[in-house]
Amino acid sequence: MRIIPLMTCLLLLAGTADAADIGVVGLFPGKAVLVIDDAAPKTYAIGNTIAEGTRLVASDGNSATVEVNGKRQTLVIGQHANHTISTGPASVTLQADSRGHFLAQGQINGGTMRMLVDTGASMVALSASDALRLGIDYKNGQRITVNTANGVAAVYRIKLDSVKVGDIELRQIDAVIHETGLPYALLGMSFLNRTDMRRDGEQMTLTRRF
Repeated sequence: MRIIPLMTCLLLLAGTADAADIGVVGLFPGKAVLVIDDAAPKTYAIGNTIAEGTRLVASDGNSATVEVNGKRQTLVIGQHANHTISTGPASVTLQADSRGHFLAQGQINGGTMRMLVDTGASMVALSASDALRLGIDYKNGQRITVNTANGVAAVYRIKLDSVKVGDIELRQIDAVIHETGLPYALLGMSFLNRTDMRRDGEQMTLTRRF
C-alpha cells in the first residue's frame, strides 16, 4: 500500500448536482482509500460505486481512476486537478508542481501517459520507448530534424490517433518521436493550439476550442 502524504483531489460535477470532492489517501492493487466531502476514509474496490454516477474503475500502487457519467480521470501522487464535467466545453484544470511545471496525466492512443505542458514545443513529443509501449511503429513516420534545448536532433514525425487530458480528447494530432533525451512526453502546441489556456496563479485551465 502507498499512502499519499499530500492529498490528491478531484472536483467532480455531474449535471447540475452539487460538486463532490473526492480525495485519494491510500492505494492498493485493485482498491483505493477515498475521502468523500471530508467524510471518514473508506476503502473502495474496482467497480464499486463512489457516489451517484461515479465509480472506481482502476487502482494500483501509484494512481486511482474514477469514472463519472462515462468520463474518466486518473488521480496521481502529488497532482491536484479541479476537473469539471458539464454540458459546456470540455476542460481540465492542472496544478503546478514545486518547480512551476504543469504535469498532466492523460492518454495517448488509449494508453496512459504522463505529459509535461510545454508551450515551447511545436508538437506533442514522445520518447521512442514510450512510443513502443503504446504500440506506435514510429519508424514508418517522416524523419526530420528539429531544434531542441540540446541542439538539432533527428526525430520521426507521425500522426497520433488521439490525445486525451481530462475531458479533452483530440484526434489526429501531429507529434514527433525522439529516440534519445526525452524524460517526459511533451504536451506541445499541436494539442494546445486547439484549446484556450488560462493561467491563474498556480493553476492552468485548458478548455477545448475545436
